[in-house]
Formats: sequence, C-alpha cells, structure tokens
Amino acid sequence: MKQLEVQIMQQSYLLGCPEGREARLLEAVERVDTAMLRIRDAGKVRARERIAVLAALNLAFELGDREAADLAAAAQQTASPPSALPAAHEGGENGESERLQALVRRLDEALGNDGRLI
Repeated sequence: MKQLEVQIMQQSYLLGCPEGREARLLEAVERVDTAMLRIRDAGKVRARERIAVLAALNLAFELGDREAADLAAAAQQTASPPSALPAAHEGGENGESERLQALVRRLDEALGNDGRLI
C-alpha cells in the first residue's frame, strides 16, 4: 500500500492508498477540500469539525441523489422508449446555500446547546 500526503483545508494528512488508485484518491481529496472550503467561505461556519460534518453530509446527499437518479433513469429506460430522457435537476448556488443552512439548523437541533461548535 502506498502513502500519499495530501492537503485538505490547508492541513496535511498522510493517507494509505492501494497501488494504482492514486488518481482516484486525489480526485476524492479535491472533492472533499472543495466542499469544505465552500462551506468555510460561506462565512457562517468556522469550526473545522462542523465543516467536515457538513461537507460529508453534502457529499452523501449528492451521492444519494445520483444513485436515485440512476435508478430512476434505469427504470424509465426499461419502461419507455430510448429517446425519452429524464429532466435534469436544477439547484444552483442559491439552492446549495439554503441546503447548507438547513443542515446547520438540523445539526444544531440534534446537538442541542451543549454540542454547538460555533
């Protein structure tokens, strides 16, 4: 197993990586770093741990959306002619910001006053 040193939010991490999968790991690091920086730069969340949790939730939510869309597309392809395409999901940055704010509220509710990080 190979080890790679990567940077996420200007912090170094040494990660183990199977041989031949380095590019895939670096893509994942870039995706996580981008998600965390976007949350931090939105200005409402400063605690690194909270940023990491929100980024993980966003990435998991996006993955779930993709999986659901793939399943729906596969079901639609078997049920309708090949020329029919599913409608694209439109979110935009405003919808993303609203989703982040909703996640922060849900985290605050779940953690209660004792668990608030900011």
